[in-house]
Amino acid sequence: MTHRTFGERTIVVAGILGAIVILLGATRLGFVAVPTPLGDATIMHLPVIIGGILEGPVVGVILGALFGIFSFLQVGSPIFKDPLVSILPRLFIGITAYLAYATFRRVSEYAALIVAAVVGTLTNTILVLGVAVLRGYLTSEAAVGYGIAAAVPEAILAVIVVVAVITAWKRIETGRGKSRV
Repeated sequence: MTHRTFGERTIVVAGILGAIVILLGATRLGFVAVPTPLGDATIMHLPVIIGGILEGPVVGVILGALFGIFSFLQVGSPIFKDPLVSILPRLFIGITAYLAYATFRRVSEYAALIVAAVVGTLTNTILVLGVAVLRGYLTSEAAVGYGIAAAVPEAILAVIVVVAVITAWKRIETGRGKSRV
């Protein structure tokens, strides 16, 4: 693992991804209505995972905090009016995605991206539902059912988006994505 500092690139990447989180949260495009007692599924974990992979755990925590704040403010389910459910778990998405990516990168870049996308998604689902159970909002059985229903499609989407975005981003950075016009 390399030590990351807050340079210009980090600030730019965090700013771009932070703007995406804010856009998704403010417009509610990041919250996908599903017919469950919990209310919404989410795509807001995607920029958090991408930020954690590209710029490390500090950027991941910042983006996760933005995600959590919008979840606290926007989601209609009473469960998410508790900041321990809506904000705290989201702080760990970018951290776990970064650690998974850094660990598996030695095996393969694509494998690392896939594992990081799945780990980031599962971190969100497991921690949110786990805290909801600990706080008495859900039974364990209900949490497992919601978790399976939410985590599978969110993880599949995360793999597709994370691999596509980061692969394209890295190609642009290395100059392979530049136009030859």
